Amino acid sequence: MTDDELLNAARAVREKAHCPYSGFHVGAAILDENGHIHVGCNVENAAYSNVSCAEAGAISAMVAAGGKRIVTIAVAGGDENKTRACTPCGGCRQRIHEFSDENTRIIVKDDDEDWHAYTMDELLPSSFHL
Repeated sequence: MTDDELLNAARAVREKAHCPYSGFHVGAAILDENGHIHVGCNVENAAYSNVSCAEAGAISAMVAAGGKRIVTIAVAGGDENKTRACTPCGGCRQRIHEFSDENTRIIVKDDDEDWHAYTMDELLPSSFHL
């Protein structure tokens, strides 16, 4: 699975997002340690605190399928017309951290094909562990 294929999976599931309030569609695709792909999209709710992020949905799908570690996660976000380089929110950074290691990569790409790759240490420096 190439990075572009994983990003394309995130872009494809992004189209299924339920975001009538923000209009900000997000899709996430995870490559797990077994080589399986798991996807999720954001699902908004009128009670904003009950929103389900795309990354959380993809992680839940991975766990439900037996995956234990994120090798790479691709995130695509934006409005209906344009994908932007969208990094995970703070809560999702912690969620990803729970299933990552020092080799986990977080990748994002926008419609202009500007592409960025991050490590967990770059996105969540000095993180805590239980």
